[in-house]
This record gives sequence, structure tokens and C-alpha cells, in this order.
Amino acid sequence: MKRYGAAIVSAWAATMAIPAAAQIAPLPPPYVGAYQPQGVDEIGIWREDDEAERKLAASTLVIQDEKLTFYVRRVLCDTVGTDRCKSVRIYILREPTFNATMVANGTMRVYSGLLLRLRNEAELGAILGHEFGHYEQRHSVNDFKARRAATDILMWGALLASMAPSYDVRRSYGNLELSIYGGFFRYNRDQEREADLLGIGYLNKSALRPHAASDVWRNVMGEIEASARVKGLKKPNFNAIAFTASHPPEAERAAMMAALADPAGRSREDGADRYREAMAAWLPIFLEDQVKLNDFGASEYLIQSLAESGWTATLWFARGELYRLRGHPRDLVNAAEFYQSAVQLDPALANAHRGLGLSLLKTARPSEGQASLRKYLELKPEASDAGMIRLMLPKEGAPN
Repeated sequence: MKRYGAAIVSAWAATMAIPAAAQIAPLPPPYVGAYQPQGVDEIGIWREDDEAERKLAASTLVIQDEKLTFYVRRVLCDTVGTDRCKSVRIYILREPTFNATMVANGTMRVYSGLLLRLRNEAELGAILGHEFGHYEQRHSVNDFKARRAATDILMWGALLASMAPSYDVRRSYGNLELSIYGGFFRYNRDQEREADLLGIGYLNKSALRPHAASDVWRNVMGEIEASARVKGLKKPNFNAIAFTASHPPEAERAAMMAALADPAGRSREDGADRYREAMAAWLPIFLEDQVKLNDFGASEYLIQSLAESGWTATLWFARGELYRLRGHPRDLVNAAEFYQSAVQLDPALANAHRGLGLSLLKTARPSEGQASLRKYLELKPEASDAGMIRLMLPKEGAPN
């Protein structure tokens, strides 16, 4: 496994130096069976991961949906192979951020914000394969050892520097500290590149379209840019590497994923229809969580991206909520239009009538707004806010 890890780093370096079309990611190494921890360090880390998993299993953040979890597992197995995925336990967390992790004992965490941002099974496979690459290369164990070695060096350096307190010694220690931390962050970035290369290798071997891995990072850059633009911030530099960056820059990852993908796999299916079907029940909830993050640009970008496959009542409603909650006068006018589009597609969508009514009341259209709120109460008489909504309606016989 270590020899293969070195080969991966060499392959990545070679790819950086040659034309993109001339190099594809190597296929994953042969599967050697379930791995058991070796030595004190690994056994200790596995025990900590086991304890964390016990707490995770009881967490209210875990989405208890066997069908959804089974689907995500199937995509993982389709990506890395059924033999490899047997050792993985998947937990889907209701957390609206773009993230997934995997640790040494086989626990994989998939965040709902990640599922919201992906468009098909191939993109999901790209992320799951990347995380499995971390696991297969035992990066968490190697990371622990690297941190311990770095802190040991700094501890001894600080001790020696304290024994000869002079400007030159303090400056030398400062340079040592900077070098150690810089090397550690660079080590983390190299681990990410190694996992990227493994992830593309899995996709190249699978029946899914490997070029989807590049699409993931292009969409991430689009979302970040949209968020910055609405906030009035400077356009992000997706090629820059911060000193403390733990991951390579997004532009590098997008370009390298495209270069490493097998050209013969470009025409493969990506499973977009199956993905939309699997996420349909949870999409309204994931969108609600996203809108509550109060990041207008990012949320608008995500909703528009999802709508590329067709506008639905769920998407129109989410967009209405996004604009209404920002609350500018022009936003409320737009929100009313979006809610009306949602109602036209699904007249039984009670919350769309609620949002429409509230928006119309604030845009000097009280009669129409009250009619929409009455429809909301008719569809959802036991709503938790029914009492408050009734206070907005005139009593029978009273003028509006």
C-alpha cells in the first residue's frame, strides 16, 4: 500500500508536467481484504473512532432513512467495487455544508449539504471515491503520526531555544516553526491529491462517467463566486494556495480531474434521473436548511443549478422563501411571483400559499394576501402557526 501511495504522488507530479490529454489516472490497486489495525497508534485511533461512531449512531443529526442510506451505499459500491465497500458504514447527517469524511475504522459521514449540491450518481461517486481513497491509504493514521512528529520537533526546538535566549536563536526557532507548519499543511494537500487520484481511478474503472469529478469542482467555484458577488466581495482567486490551506485550490482540482479522467468514459451514463428520484423526498428539507444559512448568492446559485433539469414546485417555493426572507421591497414582489409559479404546479403545496399570502400583504395587496392565507389554513388547519395566521385575517363580517 505504501509503494502504491508513492506511485500515486509520482503519477500526480508527472501529470502536472505533461499535456492533460496524455495522462489518465492509474486503476486502483488490487483489493487485499479487510485491514486490521497494526501497532499501538493504529489500535488507539481505531478505538477512538469506534467510540465516536457509537455516539454518532445515537445522534439526532443522523438522517434515519434506510432507503436513502442504501442508495448512497449502492453508489459507493458501484464506484469502488462491492468487495471494497463491504467494510464501510455510512451515516448521512443533516448538516447543510459541502462535506464528507471517512475515518480509519470504516465510518463514512455524508453531509446533506453535499447531497444538495450534487447532480448525479457520477458526481456522488467522485466524492465517495475520494473519501474511500483517504481510508484505503490510511491517511488519518498517517496524519496523526505526522502531527506528532511535528509537535515533537517543535517541543525540543523550544526547549533548546530557551537554553540559549538570544535574537539569533529565537529567529532560528521561528524559521523552524514556520517550516514545520508549512510542511504539515503541504503534507495535507498532498494527501488530498492522492485521494483525488484514487477517486478518479475508481471512477475510471466503474460504469459511471469519470469527468463528473471535474464538474463537482466547477460547480463549487460557481457557488463561491456567486456568494462573493452578492456580498460585494472581490472575485475569488481559485488558483491561489494559502499557507494554511489543507486542500489544493479548486481550479487545480477541476483541471486535474478532467485530465485524469479516462477519455473513453466520457460517454458513460451519470445516473442523473436516479439521483433526482432518490433525493426527491429530502430535497425540500435540504433546500430549507440551505436557505436558512442566509447566504443569498450561494442559495440562488444552487436553486438555479437544480432548475437546469426543469423547474418544479419545490424549487419555485424555495426560491420564493429565499427572496421573501431577505425582505427587500423588490424581493417581496419577486417572491410573490415565485410562490405563484409553485402554486400553479402544485395547488396543494400549503406552504407556498402561506409564503404567497405573506408576500402579498407586504406589497399592498391585502385582499389577495388574505385569500392565500385562508387557502393555507384550509390545506393545513393544524399548522403550528395557524393561530398567528388567523390574527392576520379579518373576522367574518368585518371590512378588510
